[in-house]
Amino acid sequence: MSRPPHASRRGLPGLAGIHAPTDRRFRRPDVRPERRRLVRATWRVARWVGPAFVGAALALWIGRVLVSSERLQIQNIVVRGNARLSTAEVEQLVAGLRDENILRVGLDQYQQQLLDSPWIERATLSRVLPTTIDVDIVERTPMAVARVGRQLYLVDVAGVIIDEYGAEHRNFDLPIVDGLITSPASRGPLVDADRVRLTGRLLAAFDVRPDLGRRLSHVDVSNVRDAIVMLDGETTWLHLGTERFVERLTTYLDLAPTLRERFEDIDAVDLRFDERVFVKGQGQAQGQLAARQ
Repeated sequence: MSRPPHASRRGLPGLAGIHAPTDRRFRRPDVRPERRRLVRATWRVARWVGPAFVGAALALWIGRVLVSSERLQIQNIVVRGNARLSTAEVEQLVAGLRDENILRVGLDQYQQQLLDSPWIERATLSRVLPTTIDVDIVERTPMAVARVGRQLYLVDVAGVIIDEYGAEHRNFDLPIVDGLITSPASRGPLVDADRVRLTGRLLAAFDVRPDLGRRLSHVDVSNVRDAIVMLDGETTWLHLGTERFVERLTTYLDLAPTLRERFEDIDAVDLRFDERVFVKGQGQAQGQLAARQ
């Protein structure tokens, strides 16, 4: 039995080849949801990055203008803290700082140039816009006049040789110290650290009795276990050991009239044993005396 010519295999008869009209209300999206989210995220980033990029470019341009501006060239150097060094001497140590751009100049280099001076212990440089550099220094304080041979040197409490002692330093009321510096033939003067410490302790002890400290004329620290001193106007060496410097010197001053009555030509008085005082004259022992009578 034959089938009608327009009958389909399945479904309703007579529909083969018929197209349904398109519903204009239904639109297939042109982009997928993932792509739409990517576009939105990109727009958000662009809204923030764009102004930031413009700001960075503007800052870079301003920076280039500033670092090349003649209005930011260093014109003034203000020096503070100097006493021994003149302002002109300090400025000479940082020669080349003027006319540098205040924003570009490397201050570390000039700080090191200042520290190369033995008179300067610490130095700080700071910018004061638009054209000023502040230089604050701390100078070293001489502790003693160290003698080696016929040479005299100013030495501080850290053992730094500050300068060769000369007429311009005579306003320093400092004792002359022997044994503090050695002078090897192949090198310059060297300071012995142990002897520096002994000298420092000795002189610092008299801070409580400046009247006695001012009377110290000569000090010998050749033996690090015995500080030997001589007072102004005297020729007697006083052995004070490594401690109780003020008490031992006071003991000597109390006994001095008695010592002069009992002994002649006193070369040295050994005060290290506290209870007994040993007196030496012309290189040989002459006697001893109780510290308290």
